[in-house]
Amino acid sequence: MSVLNRGAAGLSGEIWERIDAAALEAAADLLTARRFLDIDGPFGIGLTSLEVGPETRVQDSGEELAASIGSLTIPVPLLQQPCALSVRRIEGHLNLGLPLDLRPVEDAAEAVARREEQLIYRGIPELGLVGLTNAEGRASVACGDWSSVEQALNDVLDAVNRLDANGFNGPYALALSPSRFNALFRRYECSDTMQLDHLSRLCEGGLFKAPIDGAVLLDPRVGELKLGQDLRVGFSANDGVHFKLYVSESLTLLLDDPAAICTLEEQGAAG
Repeated sequence: MSVLNRGAAGLSGEIWERIDAAALEAAADLLTARRFLDIDGPFGIGLTSLEVGPETRVQDSGEELAASIGSLTIPVPLLQQPCALSVRRIEGHLNLGLPLDLRPVEDAAEAVARREEQLIYRGIPELGLVGLTNAEGRASVACGDWSSVEQALNDVLDAVNRLDANGFNGPYALALSPSRFNALFRRYECSDTMQLDHLSRLCEGGLFKAPIDGAVLLDPRVGELKLGQDLRVGFSANDGVHFKLYVSESLTLLLDDPAAICTLEEQGAAG
């Protein structure tokens, strides 16, 4: 079964290659969590849920009922965004050599990428999914004013010490809000060394500008991303004016140990 339905579109392989390249390049610019989390898969679009935790046996006191054995599951959401390409413009590109505008595909891929980032960092509460910044059992420290040149290093060191105390020794990855990431380009007084250089030595797993508040420090044993279908472009219809396409993927964050996370939260928000 071809779930992407590309054969029905009547587009050439060369056009699909350009569509795929545009989608992947646009999404890659926004994806941060994939750069420091392990990825398992893809297993295919048929992966809709994952069993988590140990199997539990439920046995009623009466002998007339059989035991129930099972485990909890978490969903593997399908993320999807529609888009459309002009039939006339594709024809003009193929027959007249006109430029091919793939911005609608790029915009759709960016929307899927932003949703993926939200899923990983904050979860999807409506589906019972939590993310790296709100997982129960994580550590947290307060995050001060990073306009003071020493404060960033002090705050991250506090987070490192919390993870060290929990038995997680790195290498650490650090994801930061845009404002806190940008603050790291300040130089120490009477030095050519930036705060970013110092923290890069401490966080060997990398520093990443992410769509979050504050920051989050992670040990690689935190868990992994389970991919069903990786980011792909499919075809849904042709109304004579547009090729109606969609960009989709399916994945979930499987947390092995939330204690491998330490959030750096704004003053008054840390637990």
